[in-house]
Amino acid sequence: MTAYLNQRKDIAETGVHVSSLGLGTVKIGRNTAVKYPSSFKIPDDKTVQNLLAQTWDLGINLLDTAPAYGNSEQRLGELLSKQQHEFVIATKVGETFDARTGESHYNFNPEFIINSIKQSLKNLRRDVLDIVLIHSDGNDKHIIEQGALEVLADLKQQGLIRATGMSTKTVEGGLLALQQSDLAMVMHNLEYQQEQAALDQAKLDNKGIFIKKALASGHLTPDNAQDNFNLIYANPAVSSIIIGTINPAHLEDNVRKASIALNKD
Repeated sequence: MTAYLNQRKDIAETGVHVSSLGLGTVKIGRNTAVKYPSSFKIPDDKTVQNLLAQTWDLGINLLDTAPAYGNSEQRLGELLSKQQHEFVIATKVGETFDARTGESHYNFNPEFIINSIKQSLKNLRRDVLDIVLIHSDGNDKHIIEQGALEVLADLKQQGLIRATGMSTKTVEGGLLALQQSDLAMVMHNLEYQQEQAALDQAKLDNKGIFIKKALASGHLTPDNAQDNFNLIYANPAVSSIIIGTINPAHLEDNVRKASIALNKD
């Protein structure tokens, strides 16, 4: 029997309900200067449509994208307009990627953030963005102190964003982001648990937690995947694990492993 995820968590009482597993979509928009262990070809529209349909059928309603993921936003906007399903989309702001040079560029100024949000609305063909995260370059504290999260909060007040947060790279950044927004995206897996304090704080404050690189961008062995899911879902603060794949078999296997972890006594 095919596994199915029926659990949804409300992000910080914003009314944004997300599945316990989310699909990362970098691989539908970019295949250069990425940290995966092997190269891959960007899938065509039909393949992505089939993957999105499968994603929904498996109980996943959360898609993760970003301007830094090549043309991922644009493709999602176009392809989802042809489907009937109401996916929750998390996108980001602050990082852009230049395919010609293979380099990322970062900008956290208020004007840039506002213009980026407007572009994401256009790309995704949405009137409101479900979730927007600051895409940190590693200088979490500085970015927050410069007011990036305050800009997102203003846009939320204007009704352009439903939930705000930050994809952080430091423990301090995760804790600060939770103070000023609805969720933090942090790294947590068998080999890296240094940001546990952010998960603990999110539980105390009823904030959301997204887990990135749960399988170390594909570098952890398949034998350890179940143990990773078990470890992560043992944290009650975890709202969703974001897994990036364009392989239908891998997607279904991840859902099966997630279901086993979520149903452990």
